[in-house]
Amino acid sequence: MPRMDGRATVGSVVRAGTAYQGKQGPEYVPGVSAETVGARALWLGSVTLPAGGGRTKAHVHDHHESAFYLVSGDEVELWTGDHLQHRELAHAGDYLYIPAGVPHVAVNRTDTPAVFVGARTDANEQESVVMRPDLENRVP
Repeated sequence: MPRMDGRATVGSVVRAGTAYQGKQGPEYVPGVSAETVGARALWLGSVTLPAGGGRTKAHVHDHHESAFYLVSGDEVELWTGDHLQHRELAHAGDYLYIPAGVPHVAVNRTDTPAVFVGARTDANEQESVVMRPDLENRVP
């Protein structure tokens, strides 16, 4: 139940929301967010990178941290840094962390979709997305 200020006074079970395609490319399914439960500083949901070259577009969240847990998938490349010069490989069971203000791209070149559970310190998830088309060609 919400209080007079709109904040919840009890916990709740949240059903997955309707999937949508984010500005940065992949499909997102919201769970906990400003829209679903009135969250003020947290977005939690799932993200799927399709098989065979599925990727995000180059982007940044200027004031929000992001974290992901790779639930399933073979291998995902995480490109980060001012010029997307840093590359790491993630496998199922790995966690990914992207600090606020750090440009990033995730790429799935395998034949298996990559499914993540993700969290961001932005309850409105898409509002903080700043696209970086100037970096798009830096990731092969």
